[in-house]
Amino acid sequence: MDQLINQIEEYKKEVDSFSAADTKAVEEFRIKWLGTKGIVKSLMGEMKNVPHERKKEFGQILNEFKSLAENKLEQLKQVRSDSRLPTLDSQLDLSLPGDPMPLGSRHPVTLMRNRIVSIFQRLGFAIADGPEIEDDWHNFTALNLPEYHPARDMQDTFYVQQNPDWLLRTHTSNVQIREMEKGKLPIRGIYPGRVYRNETVSARSNCFFHQVEGLYIDENVSFADLKQTLYFFVKEMYGTDVKVRFRPSFFPFTEPSAEMDISCTLCKGEGCSVCKYTGWLEILGCGMVHPNVLQNCRIDPDKYTGFAFGMGIERPALLKYGINDIRLFSENDVRFLRQFISAI
Repeated sequence: MDQLINQIEEYKKEVDSFSAADTKAVEEFRIKWLGTKGIVKSLMGEMKNVPHERKKEFGQILNEFKSLAENKLEQLKQVRSDSRLPTLDSQLDLSLPGDPMPLGSRHPVTLMRNRIVSIFQRLGFAIADGPEIEDDWHNFTALNLPEYHPARDMQDTFYVQQNPDWLLRTHTSNVQIREMEKGKLPIRGIYPGRVYRNETVSARSNCFFHQVEGLYIDENVSFADLKQTLYFFVKEMYGTDVKVRFRPSFFPFTEPSAEMDISCTLCKGEGCSVCKYTGWLEILGCGMVHPNVLQNCRIDPDKYTGFAFGMGIERPALLKYGINDIRLFSENDVRFLRQFISAI
């Protein structure tokens, strides 16, 4: 045992005097002294050969040596880490100001989406989302649009597969159906998202765009509730001077149905190319939820009624920011997007 103790003393001197020129030398030190086949492990294996009455003494000496090697390793690592920092003699001037950090911005469609959603959230509408790849039931059939219904032609569709039919959703009404199928009434929700239709790409239309749809179902909900909700939205979005009108329309999933127009915010109702010289701009469609839709979602139409509405997001964004081409929203031109860095 005395020979082992003398050997450990020699090892201590070697550890104390060791210095590392690079990280490779530090790793070699770790492997030699503290590795699984290192010297410390080897000395621990000698414990079985130490007389029983001296095991405690040898154990204390061995633990001290192990701590010495571990502390030395940490010192070597710290020295190597500090050596990578610039010194006072380096050419790096730490007193210089840092490089400017470029500011990003929200996309104009995102800005408009957030503004629309925030208005309805103040009325108690909860936000929800659903899948963009949808089955035929949730996108068409449950919305009172059975197969071969002529109204399906109004929403030319991108099909992912057929039999069974899977498609890119043509509206966010699929989220309405999924929320109604949960059976948790009443429902008051707002459903933003991206939708797809097979349309010719031009300055006024694209094959994909964004929508916000709303749904309110409860007992004794009336068309008057719908109108007052939308009046509030228009005043908050476009100002108190904007005029509003409802026109009868047709949607298979609502009855009665209506289109809502506002006076053109660009020409103040006098007529321009944007409003096609009518003085009015159509901003959304709406109506009372059709009883067939309620029945398809296992909701009793004799007890519950509700209203729904839907609007595009790109059109309000075009009006608000004076953009004349809808394709700019999806071209990822940073010159266009930089204009909205300070937009709120």
